[in-house]
Order: sequence, then structure tokens, then C-alpha cells
Amino acid sequence: MQFLNETSPGYDLTYNDVFMVPRRSDVASRYDVDLSTSDGTGTTIPLVVANMTAVAGRRMAETVARRGGITVIPQDIPFAVVRDVVSWVKQRHLVFDTPITLEPHQTVGDAMALLPKRSHRAAFVVDDGRPVGVLTHDDCTEVDRFTQVHQVMSANPLTLPDTVEPREAYDRLEQARRRLAPVVDADGRLVGVLTKTLALRSTLYVPAVDARGRLRVAAALGVNGDVKARAADLLEAGADCLVVDTAHGHQDRMVQALQAVRSLDPQVPVAAGNVVSADGVRELVEAGADIVKVGVGPGAMCTTRMMTGVGRPQFSAVLECAAAARELGRHVWADGGVRYPRDVALALAAGASAVMIGSWFAGTHESPGDLHVDADGRAFKESFGMASARAVANRTSTDSSFDRARKGLYEEGISSSRMYLQPDRPGVEDLIDEICSGVRSAATYAGARSLAELHERACIGIQSAAGFSEGRPLPIGW
Repeated sequence: MQFLNETSPGYDLTYNDVFMVPRRSDVASRYDVDLSTSDGTGTTIPLVVANMTAVAGRRMAETVARRGGITVIPQDIPFAVVRDVVSWVKQRHLVFDTPITLEPHQTVGDAMALLPKRSHRAAFVVDDGRPVGVLTHDDCTEVDRFTQVHQVMSANPLTLPDTVEPREAYDRLEQARRRLAPVVDADGRLVGVLTKTLALRSTLYVPAVDARGRLRVAAALGVNGDVKARAADLLEAGADCLVVDTAHGHQDRMVQALQAVRSLDPQVPVAAGNVVSADGVRELVEAGADIVKVGVGPGAMCTTRMMTGVGRPQFSAVLECAAAARELGRHVWADGGVRYPRDVALALAAGASAVMIGSWFAGTHESPGDLHVDADGRAFKESFGMASARAVANRTSTDSSFDRARKGLYEEGISSSRMYLQPDRPGVEDLIDEICSGVRSAATYAGARSLAELHERACIGIQSAAGFSEGRPLPIGW
């Protein structure tokens, strides 16, 4: 990467402060751009779902891995739950989505509690494992909640065989004027669901899979307690990447935690952070990190900079840290601060191998929280920072009442924030489409066919706030 005027400014930069200059390109189509990462995680798109309790659950992990990214299961989750989540994700199909199922005698109230878990807002009524009907959100509208689902379902749905190819599935759904259908095995038992959009996506994305062809999932652990034992448990459970995580990564406890993890000789990548300087990167790499997480304070739920004055504008932090990691043959993840596809493209241009996303993905059907509706009828989910009072309360649930109260005095971060679902992009896959489209286009403007070439060829300029404002669309008019 180079700056337009050949020298970097004398101050640090955020994503809003910079832009990319178009260069001569022979890349004819955005589909010619390879978004695979080279950091050892096996991801085919450079997106990592941050280890936030309000964002990273099993449904998110399944969906994102199917599209080529990876999700980091939070460190606060009990190990038994993490083990079940990892096992569950690795049993998911690489093409077919996992369906919501109901028995014929279950009620519309049961269905309404489950339908928001899928962006297609549909469930299948099964009898002895075989689909006998399909139930959509519209079917449940203005229906008594104690009505049994077999009374309102659409019976005898179109089914697709589990041998169907995506193009054939799309054509059959199009001809039948259906937007989705259950996928069944040779015995007629339900094994998945396909929509027309899912069929299309399966031709555009390559799933992130392990050596056995199963979806990948990562898991986080902290720097306190028996780090070695926790890491060993996560490896035994099948985690494809370990993320040693704490807000201030450039400290003795992080170095000790990394050394403990590395003593297990893990055969998966080890990520650690967070830091914002070259010195922090070098120390974590020397301690055993393959990937260093970069970012202090840029996240939407983070109040660190306002509370402490500590942090660093994210673009400059990623640029410096990526250069230091590259000298050592390692990589960085840009963690936080992305709000538009352009931010992801700029982080990759600065040298990040992948970008971690948290709050942006909290407002989707796949995040773990319950779906709420405000007074204006807008759907939202609640999100919260991992240093907030809410997160601290979850993390210290086994402490004494005195210790919990004592720690609660010093919390940081936002405990409750409404993350609204975009009406036209309510699912995480919709956002992945938007992000990958932007990154691919950015690469074509730079004349790059890969993420490595994007970093090599990117020409970055500095702009004023007015320059950033000029680039924003006007959806209404002058």
C-alpha cells in the first residue's frame, strides 16, 4: 500500500479519513477476485464474527462458515455449551440450511418464537421426520396463538431431493413459483431447506471447511484462570482456531497465556489481542501468536476511549501492526470500527488478513438475541459491549455477591443498545453479500485479483470530513 502523496500524514487516521484511488486494471469482473485469506484459518472470505455474546452463537457460526467466514464463540460461554456448539456446527450441511421443525400438534405460539431465528421466516411441520407442511410468518398473522400448526400450514409442500444441484433447485423453485422448499433424503426425511437465494449463494461462495470437510468454527479464551486447561478442552472439542482475548493485549498475562497455549503445540492457528502498536504485535508473535487482533476503542459498543483516553484510530493502527506482522511472517485481524463495506475494503488494503465484525452483525436474524419490535414497528435486537455491566455480570456469576458488586463499579461499555434489522438486509448473509460485493469491486478498482494484491496495489489518499460526506449517497434528494 502507498499513500497518494507518497508520505503518510503526521497524525493517525480512521477509515473515514481515507479513500482509495482507482488504478489501471485488467480485472474484468468482480467475480475474478479471490477473497481467500492466507492466515491459516481456512476462510474463503475475510470476515470473522467477533466473540461477543450478543452476536456469536451457533446459528451465526453455521451460516457464516457456510459462506466462507468464521465465528469466534465467546469466552464467557460455559465449556459444555461451547463443546455442543462446535459439534453442532460441524454436523451442518455445506449447502442446505438447517430447517426449523414443528410437530403438527404444536401451536402457532411455538412457531412465532422460532420463526425469527431464520431470515426466510419459515418452518416445516414434520411427521415421523417427513415434511407434511410449511408454515410462514404470514400464516401466523392474526391467528390465535393456541391454534395448532397443522390447521394453518400449507400442506404437501414441494420437496427437493438431497442430490439436487443449486442451479436445478433454483429452476424448480422458479417454475413452481415457490421461494423455498424442504430438502429430503431417499426415505423422504427432512435434511435441510433451500431458498432461491440460498441456491444462488451456494454458487458464489465456498464454505470454510476443515480437513474432514466440516464447517469451521473458532473459540475464545481469556488470560485468567487455568488457560492451558481451557485451551486443551477447546482443542479437544474441535475448535479450528483459538483466540486468546483481552481488552489490553500488550501485557504480561497475555504473554503468559500465549506461552501456555503454545506449550500444547496446537495444530490450529492461535490469534491474540488486542493491540494497536508494532511493539505489541512483535511481543505477541514472539510469545506464540499466529494472528494478532488490532483495535482498542473503535467498536460501536466500546467506551474505552471516552472513559480512559486510550486507543488509536483504527486505519493507522491496522497499517502499522500489519506491517510489523508481515515482517515476522504473521498476520493481523482488524477488530472493530467497520460500519460500511468501504471500511472492510480499507482495512484489507491496509494489510489485515481479515476483518472482525461485531455490532454490525448483531442486528440480524442469526444473532442469538430475541427479536423485538419498537413502537414504530421496526425490528431490532439488543447488543452490549463485552466490558459492560451486563457482560461483567454474566462473567462473574460464580463470584460472591460482594465481589460482583465491587467489579460492577468499574464496568465500561454499553450494556444495552438497539441494533435495528435492515428491512432489505435482515440476515447476516445479506450483509455478507453487501460487504463482499464492495470488497470485490474495490479490488477491481485497484487492479487486484487477490487480497495480497489489493494490499500491494492500493493507493490511499487523505480526505476532509467534507470529502467523506461528498461520497455518501442522498437517498431522498437535495
